[in-house]
Amino acid sequence: ETAMSSPDFWNDKDKAQAAVKEYQDLKAQLEGGGGYDKSDAILTIIAGAGGDDAEDFARILYEMYSKYAAQNGLRTALLSANENSLGGFRSVSFDVIGGGAYGKLKKEAGVHRLVRMSPFNSAGKRQTSFALVEVLPEVEDDDTDIELDWDEIRVDTFRSQGAGGQHVNKTDSAVRLTHLPTGIVAQSQNERSQTQNKETAIKVLKARLLERRLEEKEAELKQLKGEHVTAGWGNQIRSYVLHPYQMVKDLRSGVETSNTGAVLDGELDAFMTAELERLATGAPVSGG
Repeated sequence: ETAMSSPDFWNDKDKAQAAVKEYQDLKAQLEGGGGYDKSDAILTIIAGAGGDDAEDFARILYEMYSKYAAQNGLRTALLSANENSLGGFRSVSFDVIGGGAYGKLKKEAGVHRLVRMSPFNSAGKRQTSFALVEVLPEVEDDDTDIELDWDEIRVDTFRSQGAGGQHVNKTDSAVRLTHLPTGIVAQSQNERSQTQNKETAIKVLKARLLERRLEEKEAELKQLKGEHVTAGWGNQIRSYVLHPYQMVKDLRSGVETSNTGAVLDGELDAFMTAELERLATGAPVSGG
């Protein structure tokens, strides 16, 4: 028998109210982003399996979310980009600012899959590639939930290793922060000075630490509710098929469209709305 299941516990009004509030707070963090829905968002897109196609897919997703932001009155600001010689991204991080960006974009997190005729394959073969989208709430400077202990953080400086051009600094001004207890890494290389890059990396590190805390609370609540908990970002959420037919399908809600051009031009509202409705009604994942 737990303390909360004891009749004496619930006869204590203060203890009962505190328990209910704690549960409601956890529930809000699971279903509503932990109260961070009105925050700006930090998006990171990382190329997965698929070589040049995956890195090009990361660029396509970056452009898709940039267009979505512009259509919805949001601003974007590039934080860090690791670009290849063909214009694709091994990884790219950027701010989405204004209008509750995190609340709008948080359910875009996960693995995205692209199927198309590869422009990088001389034989013209169909290629499947993957990219991971990470969506983090931006932490305000006065947010006391996340405070950094600099005794637990390693600071490295380095020269940007991109393909050249606008995304590369010519001095060792790039900064990488490693949070030693968790292994979480944040880096910035696109600002003009080491100080500016450090400030940007701090912002990303705080966001990743906050996201880790929210994930831990989400897992705790799911365990309390008796749900199976799946760790990590391994879930594939959406497929973009450009060959041999045209189809974008969300693998959670089952929403699909043959208008792939519109989706890649930033028309994502149907997918976002359907996923929020699925979560609100407790409907199962469609499965494909």
